[in-house]
Amino acid sequence: MRLRRWQTACIDSSLKQYLDGQSHFLVLATPGSGKTLMASVLSNHLLKNDLVDLIFCFSPSSIVSMDFAECLQLSSNERFDGLIGSKGRAFTYQHLQYLDGTFWELFEKYRVFVIFDEIHHCAGSSVDNANSWGEHIILNIQNKARFTMALTGTPWRSDTAPIVFSSYALPDGQISCDYVYGLYEAILDGVCRVPQIIAVDNNHISVIENNETAVFESFDDLLSNSQVAYQDVIENDDVIKHIITSASKKLDFIRLENSNAAGLIVASSIEQANRISTLVKKWLQEEAVVATYKESDPTAIIQRFRHSESKWIISVGMISEGTNIPRLQVCCYLSNIKTEMYFRQTLGRILRVTDTMNQEAILYMPAEPKLLEYAYRVRHDVPVEADVVKFETMQSLLVGDETNSQNKTISLKEPSIDLAGKEIKLNGFIENTDSLFDEDFLSTSYDQVMNIFGRFKQETIGIGLGLGELK
Repeated sequence: MRLRRWQTACIDSSLKQYLDGQSHFLVLATPGSGKTLMASVLSNHLLKNDLVDLIFCFSPSSIVSMDFAECLQLSSNERFDGLIGSKGRAFTYQHLQYLDGTFWELFEKYRVFVIFDEIHHCAGSSVDNANSWGEHIILNIQNKARFTMALTGTPWRSDTAPIVFSSYALPDGQISCDYVYGLYEAILDGVCRVPQIIAVDNNHISVIENNETAVFESFDDLLSNSQVAYQDVIENDDVIKHIITSASKKLDFIRLENSNAAGLIVASSIEQANRISTLVKKWLQEEAVVATYKESDPTAIIQRFRHSESKWIISVGMISEGTNIPRLQVCCYLSNIKTEMYFRQTLGRILRVTDTMNQEAILYMPAEPKLLEYAYRVRHDVPVEADVVKFETMQSLLVGDETNSQNKTISLKEPSIDLAGKEIKLNGFIENTDSLFDEDFLSTSYDQVMNIFGRFKQETIGIGLGLGELK
C-alpha cells in the first residue's frame, strides 16, 4: 500500500517515540489528508513486529468507525469485528459508557494499541475536569494501553477545555503535537485541494418593525444593528435560493469533467434539512438525499451516496468530520453553528484530492462576521503569497415572481411564537398555511419583516484564485 510522504514520516516518528519509551503520540493533520490510512498502516506494523496484541479504535461516528475497521482490515489482512480470532475492533466514543469490566480486563492481559480519532471530542486533563468520554479514557485506557495514538484535524475545543492526552506549551497555551501536517503542506504536496470560499452578501436589506423601516447594507450591518438573528438569515428563502443556485451552477460545471462530483448542504436542523430538500426539488428540479439521525439508517444512506452519482446530500451534523466522501467538491454552509472547529471540519469534507481531472473545492456561505473571520484564517493557511479579495455583484435571485422581486418582503418569525397557520402576504400573493390562530396576533405581537432588495454580491476569499477561475 503506497503511502504519502507525510504518512511515512509520521509512522517513522511515532515508532521512534514508542521504542524510546513514550507510550502516546499526538498527530495534528489537516482534514482530508489521510489520517485513517496512516494509523492503519502503523497498526499493521505494530502487529507484524510483535509489539502489540490487540488494536482498538474510537471515533466520533458510526460511519467513521466503519471506515476505520475496513482500513485496518485492508492494511493487515486481519479481522477487526471484535469476534473470536479478530485483532480488535473499531468503536464510537458513545460505546465507552457500555464497555464492561470484561472488556477493560483485556488491557491487563494483552498489549493493546488504541487509536483515538478526532480526540478533541474527549475533554479532561483529570477526572475532575473531564467530560464523559474523557473520564472513561482517563480511568480505563490512559495508563493501561501499551501504546496510544490520538488524531485530530482541529486541535482545540470550542469550550476551551483541555483535551485528553494533551499537553500545552507556555506562554501561548497552544497544544503540543508530536507530528503536525497542516493545510499549507498538504496543498504543496498535492494531498488536499485549494479551497475557494464564497461569502454571499446583500447590499440592500430593509427591516420593518412596528411600521418603521431600517435599511442595512450588508448581513454584518443587519446582524450588528438590528434584532434580526443569524438563524433568520439562513432560513430566508432568498438567501437559501441564491446560495444553492450559485453552488448548483458551479457543480454542473465541475461535473462536465468529473461526472460523479457531488455537493453537500449543511443545514441547521432536521426541519430545515427536509425543507431545503423540498426547495432543491422545486428550484433545481433535482432530488437531494437527506441524511440525519432521524432517518432509519443514516449510515447506510451516506454509504450509498458515497458510491453513487447523485448530486446533492443534505445533512445537519453527520457529515461534518471524518466522513470520507471524496467526490464532494461543493458545499453550502447553512448551519447555525459558528465555531471555527465545525467550520474547518465541514470545509475539510471537500478538500480530499482524487484522481479526477477537476480538483476545485468551493464552499458557499452567508457573509456572517464570525464565518468571515474563519475564512480569512483559512486563507492564511495556504501556500499562496497573494492576498486577494474580489467582489462580484449579481442580480438578486428571489422566490416567487422574479419580475417583481424588488418589492418582495420576507417575514422573519420569532422563534418563541408559532406562526403556523397565518396567511403571510408576500407582495401581492398569499402563502396559505395549515391552520388559523388568534385574529389580533399581528396587532399584539412584535411585528417584523425583512425585505431583501437590490443585489446579492459574492466575495471570493482570496486563496490566490480570482473570480475568473470560478466560471
